[in-house]
Amino acid sequence: MRVTVSRKAHFNAAHRLYRKDWSFEKNDAVFGKCNNPNFHGHNYELIVSVTGNIDPVTGYVIDMKELKDIIKLEVEDAFDHKNLNLEVPEFKELNPTAENIVVVIYNKIKPRLKPDFDLEVTLYETPRNFVSYSG
Repeated sequence: MRVTVSRKAHFNAAHRLYRKDWSFEKNDAVFGKCNNPNFHGHNYELIVSVTGNIDPVTGYVIDMKELKDIIKLEVEDAFDHKNLNLEVPEFKELNPTAENIVVVIYNKIKPRLKPDFDLEVTLYETPRNFVSYSG
């Protein structure tokens, strides 16, 4: 029987949406105020959902402490209170849109899980704007 368990987390980070190969005017037309050269920040909310079979011995799909530790190491420690463009290697050449951030988070967490687990990551950039990725 496959069951989905989820854990919420959060991090605060700054970013700027722009393409180096575009003029300021074109970046401004496409990304608007998110193109601020001085960056801007978000209080990101994250939901990490793992789907798998219930272990008949423990009754768990995954030990939530293990999931908490993975999220802390791979996401919170890596992104919290950082400038994504300047301090996070994955975004040196990748525009840190919510869509790209959620894929990066997925790719950091997925290898740390058992291969038969399914993973879905939902990232809230604001309470009303969010993205999900499941591979």
